[in-house]
Amino acid sequence: MRLTTKGRFAVTAMIDLALRQHSGPVTLAAISQRQNISLSYLEQLFGKLRRHELVDSVRGPGGGYSLARLARDVTVADIVFAVDEPLDATSCGGKEDCNVGRTGHSSRCMTHELWTTLNHKMVEYLDSVSLQDLVDKQRMRALHDAAAERNENTVKVSKVASAKVAPSMPV
Repeated sequence: MRLTTKGRFAVTAMIDLALRQHSGPVTLAAISQRQNISLSYLEQLFGKLRRHELVDSVRGPGGGYSLARLARDVTVADIVFAVDEPLDATSCGGKEDCNVGRTGHSSRCMTHELWTTLNHKMVEYLDSVSLQDLVDKQRMRALHDAAAERNENTVKVSKVASAKVAPSMPV
């Protein structure tokens, strides 16, 4: 059981969209370039996201996509399920026919309840994380990275300045 690229790319693209939609509709070509995701793959994903009313599309010049709801009202579970991402840890797909005996009768395997509970916990967690939570984390990360870069540049400038100011000592 794992989340495939379909779910991961959909979430990534939705974060990118939410971060940039304040300037108007965002093109898939721009998301594709920034996130290094195939444009044709994004077109497929956004078709599904639009059908699930998570995004709106605007055609024509200046067109693109925007969120159909507030980012705080969209969960990661909404996004993952919209792109048909299966989240199932059971080997039977929840059908309870994990064990097929010699007689052909099927029954649940001994670990079926464990994997079913994990499924519920995964959905519960993904449903507790909003798109806004992820956007806020991205913004905080960007601020932190910018502050670290400014600090690094300040140290470099002060080293260069002190090297120029410090007189050389005769030996």
